[in-house]
Amino acid sequence: MADGTSDNPITLTLPDGSARTFTGVVTGLTLAESIGHGLAKAALAVKVNGELRDLTRPIEADSEVAIITARDDEGLELLRHDCAHVMAEAVQELFPGTQVTIGPVIEDGFFYDFARNEPFSESDFDAIEKKMVEIVERDEAITREVWDRDEAIAHFKSIGEMYKAEIIEDLPAGEEITIYRQGEWYDLCRGPHLPSTGKLGTHFKLMKVAGAYWRGDARNAMLTRIYGTCWPDKKSLKAYLHRLEEAAKRDHRKLGREMDLFHLQEEAQGSVFWHPQGYTVWLALEAYIRRRLAGAGYREIKTPQLLDSRFWEQSGHWDKFRENMFVVPDEVPSTEADAPIVSADAKLMALKPMNCPAHVQVFKQGIKSYRDMPIRFAEFGCCHRNEAHGALHGLMRVRQMTQDDAHIFCREDQVVAESVAFCQLLASVYRDLGFPEFSVKLALRPDVRGGDDAMWDRAEDGLRQALKAAELDYEELENEGAFYGPKLEFHLSDAIGRTWQCGTLQLDFLLPERLDAHYIAEDGSKQRPVMLHRAILGTLERFLGIMIEHYAGKLPLWMAPTQVVVATITSDADAYAESLVAEMAAKGLRVVADTRNEKINYKVREHSHAKVPVLMVVGGREADERTVSVRRLGSPKNEVQAFDAALAALLDEAMMPNGDAT
Repeated sequence: MADGTSDNPITLTLPDGSARTFTGVVTGLTLAESIGHGLAKAALAVKVNGELRDLTRPIEADSEVAIITARDDEGLELLRHDCAHVMAEAVQELFPGTQVTIGPVIEDGFFYDFARNEPFSESDFDAIEKKMVEIVERDEAITREVWDRDEAIAHFKSIGEMYKAEIIEDLPAGEEITIYRQGEWYDLCRGPHLPSTGKLGTHFKLMKVAGAYWRGDARNAMLTRIYGTCWPDKKSLKAYLHRLEEAAKRDHRKLGREMDLFHLQEEAQGSVFWHPQGYTVWLALEAYIRRRLAGAGYREIKTPQLLDSRFWEQSGHWDKFRENMFVVPDEVPSTEADAPIVSADAKLMALKPMNCPAHVQVFKQGIKSYRDMPIRFAEFGCCHRNEAHGALHGLMRVRQMTQDDAHIFCREDQVVAESVAFCQLLASVYRDLGFPEFSVKLALRPDVRGGDDAMWDRAEDGLRQALKAAELDYEELENEGAFYGPKLEFHLSDAIGRTWQCGTLQLDFLLPERLDAHYIAEDGSKQRPVMLHRAILGTLERFLGIMIEHYAGKLPLWMAPTQVVVATITSDADAYAESLVAEMAAKGLRVVADTRNEKINYKVREHSHAKVPVLMVVGGREADERTVSVRRLGSPKNEVQAFDAALAALLDEAMMPNGDAT
C-alpha cells in the first residue's frame, strides 16, 4: 500500500546477514529500535537496497538495509547537508527577504548561495551561528512532503523565492517535487534528512563568504556564498580547524615569498617565475627523478610544443580537449603593408596540453620488433592548458606545467610486469621524498569514451591483474577513467593528513590505433602496441608546492636551495668563515657566508625565517680551534663540532636519496 501499511510481513536483511521480520508500517527507526536503544539514538538515516532514505520513511517491501550513523561517510554527509539547511533557516529568520538558492555538501563541509541586496560578510557569522544553535536546541522535526509541480512553482513565486521556482521549472518532467519542512521553515530538496534538527548537534562553524554567479554563469546575478564546516563531535571539529591553521602556516605561496623561491603576476596568468633559490630546488627534484627513471630503463626524449591541429584531430584530443588548448594560426609573415595579420585560410596550430601523441610519433620512426619491447620514453615535457583564471592557485593549478611524463610501449603479455615495476618505482620514489603512505584508486570506463566494451574489459582487467600482482589494495571509481583508457590514481598523504592525487598509470589500446603505431610480431604480422601513460610526480610545479607545504618549507638537506650558512659573531672570524665556505662549496654543498656587521641573534632569526637547514656560527675561538657551532633549523641549541666531522656528516646527509629505502 502507498502509505507503507501492509498485512504481509516485511523482512529486512542487515549487512551481517541477519534478518528481522515486521508487520504493519516499518521504517528505519522501527528497525533501529528493535535492535537497541543505543542504535536508535545514534541513527541518522537508513540505506534501503543501496538508496539512502529518511529514517521515518516507510519501507514497503523485503529489502537489504543498513542503519546509518555519524560514523558512516553517508552519515557525515547527511549532517553537513542538514547543517546547510539549518544555516539557511537561520539566515532567513535573521534577514527576512533573503532568497535561498542551492546548498550542496562539499569536501569537509557545505555552502549555501543567497540572494540579498546587501551581501553578507564574515561580521554576520556570529549572529547566524547563534541562531543555528537555537534552531538545533528547538529540535524541530524534519518531515518530507511531495508537492504538485505547478503548485510548487506558483507558491515559491508568490513568496518571492524566484530562484526556487526556476529550479523546479527546469527539473525533468515527471520528477517528484519534494519539500522538506523543519518547524515552520521549508525548502525544496531531494533529501534525505535527519529526523530532527536536534540530531545535528552544534559542532559546526561558518568559514568564509564569496561571490558566486547564479548557476555559475557570469551573465546571471551575483549571489553571496557562505561556506561552513560540520562534524559529528567537538574533537573532530577541533582537529579540522587545527589542520586549517597548519595549512595556512604551510601555504606554499606564503613560504615561496619568505624563502624567495618564485612569484606569479598578472601579465603571465598561471605561469611561474622561478627565482634562483626556487629553481635550485626545481633542479634538485628534476635531477633526482631523472636519475630514478634512467635507472629503471627509461630513455629521455624531447618533443615539440607547437603542433598542427590535424595531429590533435587524429589523436582525438581536438574534440575532447579543444577548449583547454591554446590555439594559434600558422601564418606566414607578409611584407605587404596592407596584408591581413591572419589570413582566412591559415592553418591552426596548438600548444601541446599533453605529451602522449608526440611520443607515439617517436615510436613510429623506424621499424619496431617484438624483441624491442618494452620501449620506455620519458620527457620533462612543458605543456600548456587553458585553465580558467578563477581556477588558478599558486603552484597547485597552473597553465604552464612540466610533467615527469613517460610512456611505455609494450606487448599485451608485458602489461602486468610493466605495471608492477611502475608501482614499485612509484612507491620507492614517494618514500624517498617523504610520503610513505599512499592509496590507489582504479578509475573505470566513463560514459563517453573511445573503443568498444571488449577493449575496455581487457584494459580494466589488465590493471586489476597488475594491482593483484603488486599486492596493492585499491578502490574502484565508476565512470572516472579517461576517454581512451582506465587508469590507476595514486593518492599520497602529507604531514597534516591531506591527500593529493599525483601519480597515474593509464592503460591505452586506443591511441596507438588512432595514430597507426605498430610493431612486427614474432610471426611477421603487424600488431598494435599497448601504451601505458604514466607519471609519478604529475607536474613538477604542483609536486613542489605539495612538498613545500608537507615540509613547511623545511626541505630535506639535499633539496634545500641554500644548505648551509656560515655566520660570523665578529669580524675577526670573517676570513675563517670564507675559508670554510670555499671548502664546502668545493665539495658540492650550497653554502654562503654571512659576514655582515649584524648581531648574531639577528642573523639566526633571518636565516631561520628563510628555512636554511644548517647554520654554522663561528667566532675567534672557533677559528683558533677549527670548530663550528652548528645550529639546526628548528632547534634552540647549538652544538660545537670539529669542522671536518661536521662536514663529513653534512656531505652524507646532502646525498640524493638512492631509492633503496624500505
